[in-house]
Amino acid sequence: MSYQTEYLNSLQEPEFFWAEQAKRIDWYRPADEVLSKDENGLYRWYEGAMTNTAYLALDFHVENGRGDQVALYYDSPVTQTKQQYTYREMRDKVAKIAGGLKQQGVSKGDTVIIYMPMIPEAVMSMLACARLGAVHSVVFGGFAPHELAIRIDDARPKVLITASSGIEVDRIIPYKPMVDKAMELAEFKPEKVVIFQRKLGALVPSKNYDIDFEEMVADAESVGCTPVYATDPLYILYTSGTTGKPKGVVRDNGGHAVALRYSMEKIYGIEAGDVYWAASDIGWVVGHSYIVYAPLLTGASTILFEGKPIRTPDASTFWRIISEYKVKVMFTAPTAIRAIRKEDPNGSFIKQYDLSSLKFQFLAGERCDVDTLKWLEAQLGIPVIDHWWQTESGWPMLSNFPGIELMEVKPGSVTKPVVGYDLRILVEDGSEAAAGEEGYVAVKLPLPPGCLPTLWNNVAGFKSSYLEKFEGYYFSGDGGFKDAEGFTYITGRVDDVINVAGHRLSTVEMEEVVSAHPAVAECAVIGAHCDLKGQIPMALVVSHQSGKPFQEVAEEIVGAVRSEIGAVAALKKVYQVARLPKTRSGKTLRKLLRAIVNQEEIKIPSTIDDPAIVQEINDIIHPNVNQKTS
Repeated sequence: MSYQTEYLNSLQEPEFFWAEQAKRIDWYRPADEVLSKDENGLYRWYEGAMTNTAYLALDFHVENGRGDQVALYYDSPVTQTKQQYTYREMRDKVAKIAGGLKQQGVSKGDTVIIYMPMIPEAVMSMLACARLGAVHSVVFGGFAPHELAIRIDDARPKVLITASSGIEVDRIIPYKPMVDKAMELAEFKPEKVVIFQRKLGALVPSKNYDIDFEEMVADAESVGCTPVYATDPLYILYTSGTTGKPKGVVRDNGGHAVALRYSMEKIYGIEAGDVYWAASDIGWVVGHSYIVYAPLLTGASTILFEGKPIRTPDASTFWRIISEYKVKVMFTAPTAIRAIRKEDPNGSFIKQYDLSSLKFQFLAGERCDVDTLKWLEAQLGIPVIDHWWQTESGWPMLSNFPGIELMEVKPGSVTKPVVGYDLRILVEDGSEAAAGEEGYVAVKLPLPPGCLPTLWNNVAGFKSSYLEKFEGYYFSGDGGFKDAEGFTYITGRVDDVINVAGHRLSTVEMEEVVSAHPAVAECAVIGAHCDLKGQIPMALVVSHQSGKPFQEVAEEIVGAVRSEIGAVAALKKVYQVARLPKTRSGKTLRKLLRAIVNQEEIKIPSTIDDPAIVQEINDIIHPNVNQKTS
């Protein structure tokens, strides 16, 4: 079957199409309705069906002859540790962790926050929550206490699971002091903090709410899988919002399992027994979908990598892992490839390894520039596929389809809509854009299974964020265009969220931190283009007379953002400006600032209060550079 036939089938008869795909999943109880609407008028998939995601990911494979196959390879160059776990070993360990959490009072419907580095116990804790029917929320270990506290208050977890430390290349990062600080800051207090001791020398302050992970598990009885409805939540994953408050994306159990199982075979070309590697972090959606759930739902072997593309120990690490574990398909962010290319421009390391097992290299998380894609194609000699999706979707929305039909790879394009997504480019009035015309990326409802059905405890926010801009459509927040052949190009965010090395971060949230500095009268944080990371934040500050040199103020601002948001924010450039460009009604012209910062053609709007400010800011950021204005 061709891609076009499969795609049209999914749009013309979505209920029949996704009912057929659901047959690939083992259900305790079939669905009453394949597609329905809930009490809030929101679409839901597989109403009435019952399953358990941990059962599908582990027990099912043990019961069907894959118990001795490796489920998880753990490779940690930062601790020089390698481990592997079969499906049977994973099932048994997860069942014990679930038993330990049950003893701590965790049951179906409760929430659990997981704040851990890239270690097997993190993956097993996710699956243990799923086994109990509890809802996990993994918080990226690089986030500062303030960010963790915000998520605690929103998710209201019964238990928080953490580890004694993470490692950033060669630097130990103590997690427990950050967790304790977050517990102080949060209004809601989890009952227990479960700590996995890594014994790497990190400071681990003792509190009366502490529980030792290994002691908890040793004393626990194994528990079975709790049946849950397909529409029950599996996890919450927080993504940056333009209001500064993170949005809790909800993922359900049934549609998630069906979509990920479909994607592994049809998009990535992975079958049971294959080895798949997504070089991401479990704190992000790629880690949830393609380190943990999709490979295990498929019966493949997945790789959990605790390291970096360079400096652990060098730019050969990725190729060593592919060769050592016979990886068939790899998935990483363009940032990682740019970092490797910078260290090894001639691909000398690549030539040292047998990469014959690798059939496809996928990229996502940010826009991949043409030079990087062509360089990697030349080095690997295989298709390099740039594809696009979001935390909200949970699985690809635009991609090539090597599992069905390998289409032309057009550098700069993320190919065509994934099966199930009626993806359109719309202009402001809601009509479709012409070929080559840039507009808003939107998907005609209903979204396919696996996508977010709502936001955690925030139906109104879900509707206002995604459904109200264009009636009958999901609005992605990104801009793009299609060429005459239907190949789609994503041009970037149209709101105030930037993408730093695949991490979506809110400029509004950073502005709140910057403006809190006593020397700051006004500020704007803008995403600046970066060849390595895609985008990096840049702060433009109108300052009070504070008596301090501005360089000192700038250093304090950088430190504050690092402390409040985390090092992942990567704010390093702070510029002092006399004023910010505004409309006559007082609205800051952020689109104009982005054009100045990124040296794009500047279109000065007629609503600007003072056109002279454009040249003043340009001279500060880009001395001796005259930008084209119109």
